Amino acid sequence: MNKILLIDDEPDILRVLGISLKADGYDVIPALNGPEGLEAFGREKPPIVITDIKMPGMDGIEVLEKIKELDPDTEVIIITGHGDIDNAIESLKYGASDFINKPVRDEALSIALARAKEKLEIKQKLKEYTTDLEKKIEVATSELRRQTNFQIKLIRSSNDGIVATDQNMKVVIYNPGAEKIFGYTQAEVIYKMDITALFPAEITNQLHDSLNGENGNKELPWQETSIISQEGLSIPVRFSGTKLQENGREMGTVAFFQDLREIKRLEKELVKSERLAAVGQTVAGLAHGIKNILHGLKGGSYLVDIGIKRDDTEKLKKGWDTIKRNIGRTSNLVMDLLSYSKEREPEYEACQPNQIVNDVCALVADIAREHRVELDLELDETIDEVIMDPGSIHEILLNLASNAVDACLFDEDLSKKWMVTLKTKKKPGKYIEFEVSDNGAGMSEKVLHKLFTSFFSTKGHRGTGLGLMVTRKLIEEHQGKIEVASRLNEGTAFTVRLPYRDAGNV
Repeated sequence: MNKILLIDDEPDILRVLGISLKADGYDVIPALNGPEGLEAFGREKPPIVITDIKMPGMDGIEVLEKIKELDPDTEVIIITGHGDIDNAIESLKYGASDFINKPVRDEALSIALARAKEKLEIKQKLKEYTTDLEKKIEVATSELRRQTNFQIKLIRSSNDGIVATDQNMKVVIYNPGAEKIFGYTQAEVIYKMDITALFPAEITNQLHDSLNGENGNKELPWQETSIISQEGLSIPVRFSGTKLQENGREMGTVAFFQDLREIKRLEKELVKSERLAAVGQTVAGLAHGIKNILHGLKGGSYLVDIGIKRDDTEKLKKGWDTIKRNIGRTSNLVMDLLSYSKEREPEYEACQPNQIVNDVCALVADIAREHRVELDLELDETIDEVIMDPGSIHEILLNLASNAVDACLFDEDLSKKWMVTLKTKKKPGKYIEFEVSDNGAGMSEKVLHKLFTSFFSTKGHRGTGLGLMVTRKLIEEHQGKIEVASRLNEGTAFTVRLPYRDAGNV
């Protein structure tokens, strides 16, 4: 900082200024012309240069330009004579630090040098700050790159399907787990597809509403659904999603998919094994049921024989009614056993759930009316045509409605006005809830625990014990759930929740 190159073509001025500068503690490098000064500059690299503007051959402006080319950070002070003000101003355009007039006064020179040194210090600090900032940026960039690489590896190695979009719902992240589920490659999806072409409509709508703040949810809870792969396969998955935000601004969405195919396969295998085990365990129960039926058939045939021998029409009628009733019990037992043991896939098609309830109600209406049981319907009018398995729903509701009527018949409180109610209700998450309730005999806690076990019946010899087992099997095949609540002598309510798809999503 104390080294100064002094260039002037007048030896006296060069000597006087040199003495003054040395007295102020500077190490002065003298030069009598521009070329000599440039040679000294290249050799000594002084941070400050003082040069006369008027010199023969190479003037001060040229020296200034050459020095700035060699080292832009060097501070150059121009010495001018009277009448050289225009040249002095021009020198500032070329990067001169300052200019002072001849004769050079110590005070003016001191001020110019102080300014030059201040500029050098500022440049040095700025360079240090810049270097430090570059190092910090390099460290931060390296850490960011490390974290980004880790996140990329995490996303790529995840067994779950991960699909992220920008604010326009265009896919920007699509990992190998998603490839396995959806069947499309990354090259086919990233920046080329939006989620409307990839996800089911209900998932797309939920993410769209979340991104636009229409449902107030930033995160979508885990839910089971199914997606259609590129090959047209229906893939069962668990889905969750979230809205991506930065500084309060929506950036896009990310969705997570867990492939449930293997889990569903194992569940089916387990249910099948349990069902076959239950069938094996109930062979003894079958023998007891058949034995009771055979007793009924023998009793009926005996009455028929007596009627034939005595030509007694009444005996013939009673005997034949007994035989028919026990044939019906045999048929119900065999059909229930076949239904329970047979593997079956739901047959989905467009249907009207409320109409199915009406059909079931019509089937049990006669027996209900005969025994003074009132039927009541509470149907959700918002339920339109949907995609479900109407055959399974019909069998489930018919079984539950028949049981509800029977529960009223077995009620010992004859003062009651018996009632069986069938309800429907559309539930969030694409579910329809069916409820069959009665105010009949009800069940104890002990009976409730045995309700879905093989060959258990509250109807005594009139029941096969398989009806509710078949009902639960059909519900599970439909990916639904059944719940029961009952109080002894007060009544029972069965609630069935079954998933559905909109009729347009066949």
